[in-house]
Amino acid sequence: MLTPQAPIGSGFGASSTAAEVIKGIDLTGKIVMVTGGYAGIGLETVRAFRSAGAKVIVPARDMAKAKAALADMPDVLLDTMDLLNPASIDAFAERFLSQFDKLHILVNNAGIMAVPLTRDERGYESQFAANHLGHFQLACRLWPALVRAEGARVVALSSFAHRRAGIDFNDLNFERREYDTWAAYGQSKTANALFAVALDSIGKSHGVRAFSVHPGGIATDLQRHLSQAQLDSLDMFDKSGKPIINPENNRKTPEQGAATSVWCATSPKLEGIGGVYCADCEIAVALPSDDSTEMHGIRPRATDQVAAGRLWQLSEQLTGVKLDLK
Repeated sequence: MLTPQAPIGSGFGASSTAAEVIKGIDLTGKIVMVTGGYAGIGLETVRAFRSAGAKVIVPARDMAKAKAALADMPDVLLDTMDLLNPASIDAFAERFLSQFDKLHILVNNAGIMAVPLTRDERGYESQFAANHLGHFQLACRLWPALVRAEGARVVALSSFAHRRAGIDFNDLNFERREYDTWAAYGQSKTANALFAVALDSIGKSHGVRAFSVHPGGIATDLQRHLSQAQLDSLDMFDKSGKPIINPENNRKTPEQGAATSVWCATSPKLEGIGGVYCADCEIAVALPSDDSTEMHGIRPRATDQVAAGRLWQLSEQLTGVKLDLK
């Protein structure tokens, strides 16, 4: 039975922080992984898990930056991995599995946004490749450890930017259509939500549940590729250049932005359910149509079971990676 895409009364809200959400949660003995856990909301996500006693692993593309950011948390385990390099993902997963038997929480937090048209070594558009395919491959490689955890949760960072585009199954990589940086980002964020739908459908009988998350609009390095005009259009900064903080209107601090990921990964209220898109530390409302102008909630394109299954099969083909369901 599918989990209804409807609020459950979490007790938290848009202004809740990761520290507030994880208060009273004990993760002692748990193994947790956060991609991109050395900047922005990823760093705050790591901080919250660590405060609850978890052993946290952070795969990092930029090791120098990661070491500097996590200098005050020397017990966090760093290792190299590049989501745009399939061999790097496989090598990282192999090292992890040789050291750890279980993985209790996987947060697919890393990502790129609104970058100029670039492609990975396979020719795949970089936002789709990094944000979706890299995390798809990572989750599949780590599947044995997730199953052995007997109650693992996987959290995929999506975004309300899924409103910008669905999955173009006829031209995923902008080989025939004109490249649009926001359409590419929106496609990757819709893919993140559909990944959670498909993984949860497969994983629930193995004790693995999955969720997708809209963290909110947070001023981080994610915006580094945007022009000043693009930044102005997002209305994230005031005239003096300071981030606008208004949680009810989707403008959050990094601590607030990390809260929904942490809630999905640890909340007892989510026990036995999954496959849903969450925002503001709550299961989000299902919107009636893809062209809805509502900024909150999730559109049908990002919860569609058929599209999720189709994307999963296509991702297997594009990466050459499949789950071992034996």
